[in-house]
Amino acid sequence: MKQYLKIFSFSPTINYRLEILAGLTVALALIPEAVAFSMIAGLPPLVGLYAAFVMGLITALFGGRPGMISGATGAIAVVIVVLAKTQGIEYVFAAVILAGVFQIIIGLLKLGKLIRLVPHPVMFGFVNGLAIIIFMAQLSQFKTVVNGDAVWMSGMPLYTMLGLVALTIAIIVFLPKLTKAVPASLVAILVVFVIVIAFNIDTKTVGDIAFISGGFPPFHIPAVPFDLETLQIILPYAAIMAGVGLIESLLTLNLIDQITETRGNGNRECLAQGGANILSGLFFGMGGCAMIGQSLINVSSGARARLSGIIAALTLLMFIMFAGPLIERVPMAALTGVMIMVSVGTFEWISFKLIGKMPASDVIVGILVAAITVLLHNLALAVLTGVIISALVFAWESARRIRARKYIDEQGVKHYELFGPLFFGSVTAFQEKFDVRNDPAEIIIDFKESRIADMSAIEAVNVLTERYHKQGKKLHLRNLSDSSYRKLLKADAIIDVNILAPTYERLTDKY
Repeated sequence: MKQYLKIFSFSPTINYRLEILAGLTVALALIPEAVAFSMIAGLPPLVGLYAAFVMGLITALFGGRPGMISGATGAIAVVIVVLAKTQGIEYVFAAVILAGVFQIIIGLLKLGKLIRLVPHPVMFGFVNGLAIIIFMAQLSQFKTVVNGDAVWMSGMPLYTMLGLVALTIAIIVFLPKLTKAVPASLVAILVVFVIVIAFNIDTKTVGDIAFISGGFPPFHIPAVPFDLETLQIILPYAAIMAGVGLIESLLTLNLIDQITETRGNGNRECLAQGGANILSGLFFGMGGCAMIGQSLINVSSGARARLSGIIAALTLLMFIMFAGPLIERVPMAALTGVMIMVSVGTFEWISFKLIGKMPASDVIVGILVAAITVLLHNLALAVLTGVIISALVFAWESARRIRARKYIDEQGVKHYELFGPLFFGSVTAFQEKFDVRNDPAEIIIDFKESRIADMSAIEAVNVLTERYHKQGKKLHLRNLSDSSYRKLLKADAIIDVNILAPTYERLTDKY
């Protein structure tokens, strides 16, 4: 608890001015996102806003990554939209709570470290795909409703919108060159807001999307039957929400780690996300996860501590409870300009330079992950596809690299010194290295630069042993690593090999 009390006590390492200003900027940027995602899910706008408050506050206080912002997200919205339409909002709340339970279990099992298995090309694809989604989402702000249909703006409304967006972007780009005392995004929002109010400019505002006035989120136990049938309904959605939410959160955590050159705690973030989702479901929220756009706004504004996230969440609550009419007058052009710059800053432009310089498989994986993210809006599928393809490419390349150096010593014993791991992908090449029929009566396989990795490798050694046994020859294994030795001992019931005792030496694992 002491580490959280430090947030509210003076610390010379925290720039309180930047933290507070960054939090205010994030709070403003959270509003259209939360409203939009709740509408995508077929839920009232306040459900998204309450989720943004609860998720943002809990993860800011207890999460594994200071400076990271959580709230209602599109990834969660597209998962629960079917549940909301078919079963109603109460089942959504129940699914959110169950998803939080799953995330806490994952955190307790310390599975957050599995994010290390995500290759860098997959990260590039993930980031680029989200950047494109963020940009494309802003295009809807250039539409207006005519006779119930959304059509593109034209004439003066379009020119006004473009001009205000351009002004917002210009302030964000050029103000940091003059001063970094205040976040450029916040200044841009305030300047555009003042101009629109002062000159009574007719343009699209937050109030045109939805009314955000409300009270404190009410405590609410989902009104669903607590029986097996309900569990069967919400279980698939809860499992997908938990997985998608943690994938997006942990990948965002990894990205912020790289930007700030610090290291977050993945398992702690899993626990915080789970607790936040449980409370979100109990306080009329749609749940959520980390938000890459708002997190980048936060860190680019100079925030590095938990305080900015706490300020953002509390400010959002104040907007909902007391300043709804004022916030509804904020021009959407200002928020659109901010999010466009977020998408530009999110995109890994260096990935274009890597084409032709990095392995073709890595480039293809990055493009594929980005394409799936953009086209299907399915982050979990995109990342899983990228990881699987990268793993298969690695297995193929590793399988090709296994080799053996052969020689016969003074006693007439033939030695095979293996190089490279022996696993399911390399067993065929491994078996082709041996000349069972023409080898002498005694053979030694040296695993000093190799290891037995899986069941396929054990079976390959077993088959090779049997082949030599049928020829009346002895096969010995030397320099097995600890892990390889243990695997053979466990498989002793199905494998029978002779180990050359005088020269046998078990090595400490190097892998």
